Amino acid sequence: MILRAFDPWKSELCTCPAKLSLNPYTGCPHGCLYCYASSYIPRFHSCRPKVDLLRRLDREAAKVVPGLFIAISNSSDPYPPIEKELGLTRGCLRILKERNFRVQIVTKSDLVTRDIDLLAAMKAAVAVTVTTLDDSLSLRLEPGAPSPKRRLFALNELSRAGIPLSARIDPIIPGINDCGIEDLVYSLHSAGVRHITSSTYKARPDSIKKITAAFPEEGAALKALFSRGGRYSGSSYLPADLRRSILEDVASHAHQTGITFSTCREGFAFEEGISCDGSHLLPL
Repeated sequence: MILRAFDPWKSELCTCPAKLSLNPYTGCPHGCLYCYASSYIPRFHSCRPKVDLLRRLDREAAKVVPGLFIAISNSSDPYPPIEKELGLTRGCLRILKERNFRVQIVTKSDLVTRDIDLLAAMKAAVAVTVTTLDDSLSLRLEPGAPSPKRRLFALNELSRAGIPLSARIDPIIPGINDCGIEDLVYSLHSAGVRHITSSTYKARPDSIKKITAAFPEEGAALKALFSRGGRYSGSSYLPADLRRSILEDVASHAHQTGITFSTCREGFAFEEGISCDGSHLLPL
């Protein structure tokens, strides 16, 4: 199946609305140290296209129950560098536009601006993940991803085209990227973002190992914090009081700018009637 019901590990903490997930590629070249998908997708950092993707999508899309929207993508970024040549994500958008699907793009790549013509002509919204404004820190955390400056540029371009925008400050890792949140929120607001989804870092064995190798002191401190937290759906959580404090700070800055705010798999909500993933921005 190319189109799958979104059901992340059957987590009791997931509050996502019903939706379908579409990943044009398997694996992702961004190399994010905190990535959860690398814990269960083999050779995750080796990006490869789905076989016979467009034909299969066209066939499956014809059978989808009306009403569900499609998220592209929930594990592998839909705009890896090879998308420039292969155009699979663009091909997916063409098919979904023809069938009048509502589509939410989730990406770290400024390549999404190439598809502004399609996105502006369909029922679409875009969520861009920006974890820091510090290009040098981003290069250490997300070595294969476009820089924060390029992502902010993409948000500005998408905003000028009238495409509804959300941003993901996700994850926030204590001691690593939890500083500068106020400036980040205001930069996102200036770029046209209307909603922010944020979460704290949930550790899995492979990701905490990579973070500790890159940030030895911070990694050791994180391990001590995780020893006081809990485990949900295979991930280690920070203590609840720390998570709430971090996210309350983000929420406060978001609300000061008029941006709506939600959390992802945290177990507490900050606003009623707001989707956790920003999909409430999708045109009807």
